[in-house]
Amino acid sequence: MNAQPDITSDVLTYKEGLAGRLRLNRPKALHSLNRAMVNGMAAALNEWRDDPDVRIILIDHAEGRGFCAGGDVVDISQNVEGHDAAARAFFFDEYRLNHLEYTYPKPGVAFMDGVTMGGGVGIACPCRYRVATERTLFAMPETAIGIFPDVGGGRYLSRLRGRLAQFLALTGARLTGAECLGLRLATHYLPSERLDEAKERIMAQPFRVAAILDELSETDVPHAPIMGRLALIDRCFASNQLEDILAALDTEAAAGDEWCRVEARTIRKKSPTACKVSLKLLVESPYQLHFVDEMRMEYGIMVRMIHHPDFREGVRALLIDKDNAPAWSPATPEAISEADVDRFFLPLPEEEAWTPFPAYPLETPA
Repeated sequence: MNAQPDITSDVLTYKEGLAGRLRLNRPKALHSLNRAMVNGMAAALNEWRDDPDVRIILIDHAEGRGFCAGGDVVDISQNVEGHDAAARAFFFDEYRLNHLEYTYPKPGVAFMDGVTMGGGVGIACPCRYRVATERTLFAMPETAIGIFPDVGGGRYLSRLRGRLAQFLALTGARLTGAECLGLRLATHYLPSERLDEAKERIMAQPFRVAAILDELSETDVPHAPIMGRLALIDRCFASNQLEDILAALDTEAAAGDEWCRVEARTIRKKSPTACKVSLKLLVESPYQLHFVDEMRMEYGIMVRMIHHPDFREGVRALLIDKDNAPAWSPATPEAISEADVDRFFLPLPEEEAWTPFPAYPLETPA
């Protein structure tokens, strides 16, 4: 990639200083990922892997609000209706990028300055350094559109303390930068006004990246409300059964807890099928030895979920018609059996299964 990137491209890939730069450049869509962006980033990473002039990878956005709002699910849902292969190809390629980042031999720094959701989490979390700011808004909101926290979400969430994974996956709760730091989803918290300085210094001295981020980090981090609710979250989300979680929240709400009442109402607005699949994912993910196994499992689940009626209905209700009134099918958790959920986790036929980039080394188990 050359030093003069095409500024009209949806993603800018170029070398600057001693860094390889991946800059999302689709501001009108909050830098949502399309297939061309995914493949452009992957091509750059593959090119830079053995380039001695690239010591570190910086991932950020070029302009506008948000780091990355996720995958372009409106386009994906329309592809499912018209041409199944295109929708599958997006996730196949996206997961290859996620795996490439996770196993990449050079450190990455993701600047999660603004909206960081879904696919944005997928490109940020594999990085060794993840920088949050006062503008960070982090979430995995997939259950609202009938899918699940993918792009490695099963691995990242299931490694959080207590029952945070279940809470975040079911509710799609939005975390501030301070909360991301408190939960270790971010490694550093910098005021947004210091980001340009951080990037310039890292590009010049990538071997000092940890020290640079430490030196520029905010010493007085804002309050992180979620840290005061960890015990309550552990208690209410203790079960792996959706019905039990809702019952626990209802019990607390009946005793006067307004936060629990709001969270129970939030979950009941999500796809019951997606919620149940997400809970099972969080049980299964810790048993996937390598990230390649996680990606293979998630791809199989996703191929089935994008053909479930809840996906198109969720995208219609939240992103196209925006009536916020999805008609889920089935409409209640009780109507979904364990066998119904298990079918999403069946391996795909070998010829349809996800695979990483050829000849890529197997990673060390995390």
